[in-house]
Amino acid sequence: MKIALVGAGLIGQSIAHLLRETGDYDVTAFDRDTHALALLETQGVATRCVESASALALHGFDAVVNALPYYEAVNVATAAKAAGVHYFDLTEDVSATQAIRAIAEDSDHAFMPQCGLAPGFIGIVANELAQRFTELREIKMRVGALPEFPTNALKYNLTWSIDGLINEYCQPCEAIREGRKQWVQPLEGLEHFSLDGTEYEAFNTSGGLGTLCETLAGKVEALDYKSVRYPGHRELMKFLLDDLRMSSDREGLKAMLRRAVPATAQDVVLVFVTATGTRDGRLVQDVFTRKIFATTVCGVPMSAIQITTAGAICAEIDLFREGVLPQRGFVRQEQVPLDAFLSNRFGKLYEGASSLETVRKLAVA
Repeated sequence: MKIALVGAGLIGQSIAHLLRETGDYDVTAFDRDTHALALLETQGVATRCVESASALALHGFDAVVNALPYYEAVNVATAAKAAGVHYFDLTEDVSATQAIRAIAEDSDHAFMPQCGLAPGFIGIVANELAQRFTELREIKMRVGALPEFPTNALKYNLTWSIDGLINEYCQPCEAIREGRKQWVQPLEGLEHFSLDGTEYEAFNTSGGLGTLCETLAGKVEALDYKSVRYPGHRELMKFLLDDLRMSSDREGLKAMLRRAVPATAQDVVLVFVTATGTRDGRLVQDVFTRKIFATTVCGVPMSAIQITTAGAICAEIDLFREGVLPQRGFVRQEQVPLDAFLSNRFGKLYEGASSLETVRKLAVA
């Protein structure tokens, strides 16, 4: 399968490496960053230097995988439709997803946005839990991409796209309350919980629900998504965004965070989903949890956020190639069977599998 990978940043590098190692994918990476492309060339990945999404030449490929920031999603999806290729991305942006859905309406090819961790894997889990109940009362979805060793006042390090981070802290958030879809404010809904002896806080952030509000409309009384951080983080971010009015100066905020908050590859991803409802006449609760740590995958050190984000989109591309997923139109994350995802060679990364042998062994499965 010939893949056009658009975006050779941190996650793009991981996607290229995972797909190439299987031997089942012919990957060509597109970016304007010549240094990033040079790193991929050393791994045997073909590259093309382009200045913008409008310059993409996608004819001859089977699918495009978009690993650019959320604000480029519609441009790349438009180029994919013009070229007649399938489309996958990692966007968490609600408006971009709605635009891509419109692009996919009359297409003979598949358009599948939100293929990362959250939105993405978290929605697959939540939808699976939802199917286990006769009557569904509540679903809570919590995800955190956190430093394993927090040291600064924010108790946070940059582990993924800073554009995506700021966007989810600033945009309105979807939720279902009392059976009705509502919009709630980011950074609100503060709660505290503990897991494995560690204290956490969680609060509203945008985009993590994907299309679940629509899928579960009329079927659940309460549904929400919150980002998980260490206690105290939300209060400082609220001070920056609201009191200092940095929410209206995203470029300034981005520069500030890049200057003051270091990146780390020593991170942990926390996934925590609870579903409550009735089954066999009894009120019960099902819980799904995972902790994924940074490790070496296929001989390359990867952070937990690289593993979970790149692993998720690679698993869904794999399932699409195998015919498990719809082959045309707009494809939701809820259409991915959880069992199929977790048994996939890339999905196994969520269970801690990290060897090249694991990825290659399933190449012929």
